[in-house]
Amino acid sequence: MWEVLETARSVAKMSCQVRIDKEALVRFSRKMHKDRVRVPPWKCCYHISGSGEETVAYLLVLDSLNFCFWPASGMDMWEIEYESRRLSGYYALAASLKQAVESGIPITRADYLAELSIGKLKKVLDGRGRLQLLEDRVQILNEVGQLLVQEHDGKAHQLVEAAGMSAITLARLLAQKLSSFRDVAGYMGHKAFFYKRAQIFAADLYGAFDGKGWGSFMDMGKLTAFADYKLPQVLRHLGILSYTQGLAQAVDQRIPLEAGSPEEVEIRANTIWAVELIRRELERMGTELRAFEIDWILWNMGQAEEFKVRPYHRTVTIFY
Repeated sequence: MWEVLETARSVAKMSCQVRIDKEALVRFSRKMHKDRVRVPPWKCCYHISGSGEETVAYLLVLDSLNFCFWPASGMDMWEIEYESRRLSGYYALAASLKQAVESGIPITRADYLAELSIGKLKKVLDGRGRLQLLEDRVQILNEVGQLLVQEHDGKAHQLVEAAGMSAITLARLLAQKLSSFRDVAGYMGHKAFFYKRAQIFAADLYGAFDGKGWGSFMDMGKLTAFADYKLPQVLRHLGILSYTQGLAQAVDQRIPLEAGSPEEVEIRANTIWAVELIRRELERMGTELRAFEIDWILWNMGQAEEFKVRPYHRTVTIFY
């Protein structure tokens, strides 16, 4: 998305507290090229699978709630038990929604979402600890359900079809129609576009449907990285992102950064731009990977314990 990429480049150029180390970036890109790093497969074990309309609706609900999994101060991490495994974060959300569908809770029906209460959502997301921003999550699903009912006959796949096989159009449509997907911040008097969850919905459709059917988009290469909190954690571990001493101390001490603050915008924008530079460096070496595929690689790397030595930044937000 040109608006996301261009504003990320602009913020990266003006950044005061976050820097991209080009030498570290080139070293990592060379290692990726040498190791012939492969794009991780879609993990269907935690998701609704199949080519049906329900999968589209499930993914829309999943990505509507795909944010802020870390616990508030003094609270336990939200976790669930799923098939004798303990899950947290994104996979816990995916599995919780999958279990809800399989148990007959109509979480993929637009009319149900439009009237969903916090009590009902708590039952769907039952587990140890608790997620932050539960009231916001309910309001987001209410908004999604109301849009689908009012403009798409209650069908999530009709919303996808309205984008005309364009991932970029779909992301922009979500940002235009749903305030909860309008992931835009201000920086030095200018707008910085991110559209994290809007873009990841298109990528998840692509992954779940293996690039076919409702996941068949003609412009996947135009998606950017999805600016969250795990990717900058990985890039910082690799030495690609570096923070000023004050920002590094705040992140390492788990002091929350205000949503839309200069330092938070700089972390997200430099993440997107760093992935784009990795993509270009790999292309120069003869390895063709799209930005969202590099994102998937980095995110999966971030699940390993070695990448969790230093914490990720904390920002209370509905956008990631």
